Amino acid sequence: MEPRRRERRVIAVAGAAALVAVGLNIAFSAIAAHRRRKRRELQGFTAQVNLSVAEIKRLTDCIITKAKETYDSVAAVPLDKVSFANVVAPLAELDALQFPLVQACVLPRMVSPSEDVRKASAEAERRLDSHFVLCRQREDVYHVIKAFAVKGERIGPEATRFLHCLVKEFERIGVKLSQSKRKEMEKLKSHIDELNLKYLQNLNDFTNFLFLGEDELAGLPFEFLKDLEKADGKLKVPLTSYHVTPILEHCKVGSTRKQIAVAYGQKGGKDNLGILENLVQLRHKFARLLGYANYADFAIEPRMPRTSRKVLEFLEEMSEQLSDVANRELSILKDLKMKEEGNTQFGMEDLLYYIKRAEEFKVDLDIGEIKQYFPVSLVISGMLKMFQDLFVRVFSVWDASSSDLLGYFFLDILAREGKYAHTCVVTLQNGCLCSNGTRKVPAAVLLSQCPKEFDGNSALLRFPEVVRLFHEFSHVIHHISNRATFSRFSALRLEGDFAEIPSLLLENWCYESISLKMMSGFHQDITKSITSEACQSLKRKRDLFAGLKMKQEILLCLVDQIIHSSENVDIDDLIKELHPKVMLGIPLLEGTSPASCFPRIAIGYDAVCYSYIWSEVFAADLFVSKFKDDLLNQHAGLRFRNKVLALGGSKDSLEIITDYLGREPSLQPFIQSRTRNSL
Repeated sequence: MEPRRRERRVIAVAGAAALVAVGLNIAFSAIAAHRRRKRRELQGFTAQVNLSVAEIKRLTDCIITKAKETYDSVAAVPLDKVSFANVVAPLAELDALQFPLVQACVLPRMVSPSEDVRKASAEAERRLDSHFVLCRQREDVYHVIKAFAVKGERIGPEATRFLHCLVKEFERIGVKLSQSKRKEMEKLKSHIDELNLKYLQNLNDFTNFLFLGEDELAGLPFEFLKDLEKADGKLKVPLTSYHVTPILEHCKVGSTRKQIAVAYGQKGGKDNLGILENLVQLRHKFARLLGYANYADFAIEPRMPRTSRKVLEFLEEMSEQLSDVANRELSILKDLKMKEEGNTQFGMEDLLYYIKRAEEFKVDLDIGEIKQYFPVSLVISGMLKMFQDLFVRVFSVWDASSSDLLGYFFLDILAREGKYAHTCVVTLQNGCLCSNGTRKVPAAVLLSQCPKEFDGNSALLRFPEVVRLFHEFSHVIHHISNRATFSRFSALRLEGDFAEIPSLLLENWCYESISLKMMSGFHQDITKSITSEACQSLKRKRDLFAGLKMKQEILLCLVDQIIHSSENVDIDDLIKELHPKVMLGIPLLEGTSPASCFPRIAIGYDAVCYSYIWSEVFAADLFVSKFKDDLLNQHAGLRFRNKVLALGGSKDSLEIITDYLGREPSLQPFIQSRTRNSL
């Protein structure tokens, strides 16, 4: 198909995105005058956007009605008459049909300028979530699906995987249980939800503060001190992360750092520790009802490691492999403390301060100056070569070799009131093959809150914001590269471990001079790109003391994994035992318990806190093995797109990575690449 239609103009892609585009052999096309085009003119794209309150409600009703009709139809199939055509195909077609409709209902909650529309969207999301849970609880539908699975009809590997996923989704929600056990499971879930919220509420309600003299806060900048309230000659320091982190990084007084660290480490306190212990026991009961040995095995089963044992082995090996470099890093910090404070014990309260001090000696980098080289408009044009006044725009993506349409993406990147506050990607439509032989192409929207221009001056991005924007854009590339047959295997519906790997891999382009220079320019003279020395400093800053930083993460991940894979663990005793082992002899701060103020362990990442480290390790292996020596290697990029990104979830993710690498993934590339510059 010829991409250069009259309504489109192919643009030259610059910057880091150009490297991705060249490497993955894709081309971006701006859809010109898209506001005047009708939706049907976007080939393969059926998603609806900009719905009114009434349209959202009407579409939600239609989605629920259609799903009930399809599930009723499948449930009515006699068990001796089951086939792919009357069981699996209708459910796959329903998923492909309804996903973009569901997204059309729930996206306005994040982007609409109208409060009424946002409320209608949030209500639609609540109704649809409840509806889909009820669908997966239908025992009559499960029996029909299971009958077809037992029949063993040959249907091809991707269809077989889809069938396996269907069966598992029903079983993991408890459809095989007796009515009495289902009621018990619902009570457990309700109790777990209550305790989750209570744990978070305790953290939100923590409003403690300390009164400190200015001399006790020596080293803090005037801008920080002037904003603190004063009482009786003292400064009132709220124990929030906004205040605690700068003190731990800059305060020269060791006793103050310890006092602050201990007080903040008591956030949540014994109440949250008790809540967490109850949560763990309830989660174990929940998992055992479903036939699992423990909650960790239940949580990890659909993810890359599959078992808790493999996660524990991974974390323990990672900790051991990092010990040598972390010990050398710690020696440097202890020497710095000796010179500054004399022969006193090095504690956890000293880590941030002396890492910051070491950065001053080892990294020649002015963060304020670096920001001057990342105007929003230039970063975006560096990614997509777009106009400076970009607001929301749609692009098509084409295979540069075959000219096949791969998908569409929208950019909604400038700040406005009522919009979702963080940078993220939301899918609008999954790529899939329809029963009539046509293909729906993937579509996604990249949301952000980049500042707008003021008085003709481009707003500037901090470097972490540049990395975040690029990370999320990489999710767009992953989604659009997907060529799976089933909507269920879209790139952004993958297991969490796998979904982050490509974006973490592509983040590396943000730390290489060739790409940073192409997406940067001094805001008053964009012909002056960031210097090679500054690029090297940014990479060095990322990697400095990587061993100790990772050890801290591993400690919390180990606690999470052990308590969710073992019965009757005393969490306080476990942390006291693990802390000096993992942290190379540094004792736990007396009177503190990290488990009482670690929300990820309570909700959202329970038993899977390991996931981000896992993804980072795999991404590092891919980068070092396949891309590091030649960022513009088109063959390597195209092979990665075809062998990894295009498959989505249609194959086992660990198998996909192993096949691509030609071996089992290794820890060593991460250890070597991140710790080479850590000292």
